[in-house]
Amino acid sequence: MIGSKVWLAAAIVVAGLASGAHAQGNLKIGVINLGRVVEGSPQYAAAKKKIDDEFGPRQRDLEAMATKLRTQQETLQRDAPVMSEAERANLERQLRDGQRDLERTRNEVVEDFNLRQNEEIGLLQRDIISQAQQYAREQKFDLLLADQTVVFASTAVDITDAVIAVLKPTPTAPAATAPRPQTPAPRR
Repeated sequence: MIGSKVWLAAAIVVAGLASGAHAQGNLKIGVINLGRVVEGSPQYAAAKKKIDDEFGPRQRDLEAMATKLRTQQETLQRDAPVMSEAERANLERQLRDGQRDLERTRNEVVEDFNLRQNEEIGLLQRDIISQAQQYAREQKFDLLLADQTVVFASTAVDITDAVIAVLKPTPTAPAATAPRPQTPAPRR
């Protein structure tokens, strides 16, 4: 309740500033879609690949555990009629323990993955906000808003694409190649 009152008060102040400065014609406002900037940045793709590479071995271990359990389940279904009671009980116990271990390990991997992903996205968001602030200063914006707090913004103030462009690395100019000497035409 208090949070919504704060946002309402902030919106009223911004609207007041905008209307006063707009009358003078010198207020420059921009809006960025932070989610789109994050997902559209090359840094996001690199972070995603880094996390996938980091968790790839653990994912393969989970798949191997699941395959082993499926094989044991198939063995139990196929051989249960000819197994002794002790063998069957032992295999059933191994299956239960394996399923419990698989579920526990899967939950740990998912939790670790989510924590790691949130870490990387948090770092990326801080970098993006810093880059957006720098861009806003360079372009002489008076106010830059993230879309999470904006009720409406026209495309005229949306600078999301410009911020994404700032995040992309600039291509390095290829090394100047020496002009090839022209070979004389063969004489006849």
